[in-house]
Amino acid sequence: MRHRFLDLHILQAIPAANLNRNDAQEPKTIEVGNTIRSMVSSQAWKRPIRLDIEEELREPAARTRNLPLVLAEHLRTQGWPADLAAFAGAQAARSATKDGLKTDPANDGRTQALAYVPADITNALADLCAEHRTALEEGHAEYTAAAKKPALHPLLPTKKVAEILARRTDSIALLGRMHAELPGAHVEAALQMAPAYTVHKADLQPDYFTAVEDWPQPGERGSAHLQTAFLTTGLFYRFATVSLTELLNNLNGDTSRARRLLTAFTDAFIMTLPQAKKTATAHHSLPDLIHYTVRERRPVSYSAAFEQPVTAHPRGGYTQPARDALASYATAVDRLIGTKRRLAHGHTGAFDTPITPLGTHHTTFEDLTAAATTAAFPHTQDTA
Repeated sequence: MRHRFLDLHILQAIPAANLNRNDAQEPKTIEVGNTIRSMVSSQAWKRPIRLDIEEELREPAARTRNLPLVLAEHLRTQGWPADLAAFAGAQAARSATKDGLKTDPANDGRTQALAYVPADITNALADLCAEHRTALEEGHAEYTAAAKKPALHPLLPTKKVAEILARRTDSIALLGRMHAELPGAHVEAALQMAPAYTVHKADLQPDYFTAVEDWPQPGERGSAHLQTAFLTTGLFYRFATVSLTELLNNLNGDTSRARRLLTAFTDAFIMTLPQAKKTATAHHSLPDLIHYTVRERRPVSYSAAFEQPVTAHPRGGYTQPARDALASYATAVDRLIGTKRRLAHGHTGAFDTPITPLGTHHTTFEDLTAAATTAAFPHTQDTA
């Protein structure tokens, strides 16, 4: 099958917010076109997208270093003695490979690398521990009786533990998984997402605030706390692309699952926001413009449309100039590479007049999502 991609482009105005902080707790920035822009890293946006997809598909997963601890707690709830449960949890990491997963003994035996696993694998691991409880009990007795604690040797069947850890949810099929210690668990990501950044210059804006002491003591006046926080505002360009070829491969050719997952992702990409500082900023805006294209051979970002920062409209605001810049660049892309490999395109947004260079105009987000999914997987023969 020829490589096929779904590209998604979004323009979204974000009010005063701090969606993604740097090490000084200030909004992240990046220099683009010799101009400082506000930025939100792809990781900061991927997490709420992942959680939204998992909730929609009812397939919870976890990125964690705490698998041995969580398994131990799971076994304790099933009536295992605490020390034996902890030993069994450690055995799940030790038995995963010939040499075991690297763990941190000084940090309760947490794994050194994050695992990305279906949330229900603790049930499967607990069942496996129950099958081999006698071996675990004997191994634990020998371990605790030793004057000098020996290195653990595997007591659970390595092949079965590895198979359990290699299980995947649909969100893992989309987002991918890298596990250097467990090659069989590797999943090549179908999703690629760019950092979002403002299409114009964006300065950090100080917010000096105080908290009043409601129970002041006699003679005390003023606030109990004062601080300066920094916020940013702006119109962000967001871009993501899904390799439909890789997605279908990760789902073993199941087109029905691929459509369902792509629908969930597209909806999540449109609707989710990073939640940092939400109680202080309530930054819950919607995209102004969403544009999709289905392409063969390779994806195409429209970020170059904003390498030169957008100039505000004479009446104020960057929304209309940014729409115009995106449409102009889409026209240039069609001229440069042609439309032979552009299989479908469309758009929607907070405007009534269709933007011709961006393809079919859809009335609602739901209509656009349905059209994009149908164009991505029109029928089984094209995607099998």
